[in-house]
Amino acid sequence: MIEVHHLNQSRSRRITWLLEELGQDYAVVRYERDPQTRLAPPELQAIHPLGKAPVLRDGDAVLIESGAIVDYLIRTYGKGRFAPDIASPDYNRYVQLMHYAEGSAMLPILLQLYVGTLGEAGAPLHPRIHSELDNHLGYLERELEGRDYFVGDDLSGADVQLSFVAQIAAQGDGRQRYPNLARFVDRIEARPAYRRAAERHGE
Repeated sequence: MIEVHHLNQSRSRRITWLLEELGQDYAVVRYERDPQTRLAPPELQAIHPLGKAPVLRDGDAVLIESGAIVDYLIRTYGKGRFAPDIASPDYNRYVQLMHYAEGSAMLPILLQLYVGTLGEAGAPLHPRIHSELDNHLGYLERELEGRDYFVGDDLSGADVQLSFVAQIAAQGDGRQRYPNLARFVDRIEARPAYRRAAERHGE
């Protein structure tokens, strides 16, 4: 059976959601961060030395990095769904957005999270971080203009990868600032597979 190794307060929902969309049976193996260091326990490092999550184990295959996991699951179990054909004009857009989700889009979000823990010491960085957040979220907002999904007319791995960023954008007053992203979040969270993942695994 496929195993999703999940660390609390990590971004494993995308993987369990995709597995639900693919109709694959799986189990979630949960780990808790050390309350002082916020690091993973040694048990997760036994699955992968970095001790990061999510980690996917499927038989002899052990994969880290959400993008690589999403790509693997779609190639292995997608049966032509959730990714455009490599000869399609949409394919380059798909690959670009798959990498963009964790490569560029997450950076200002993580900076805001980490710098926020510094209190007043982090204040000089806030204008630049907020500017970068506006830049990236504005880009994604425009990319969804007139679209239900980021690539083509149906859900793809790019949507799965970008779901976390979109959910961050749609919090609080972001629903008014980024209405296309807010509608996207409502659309994906209403999908039966997403709801099953949420009901089965909570966080």
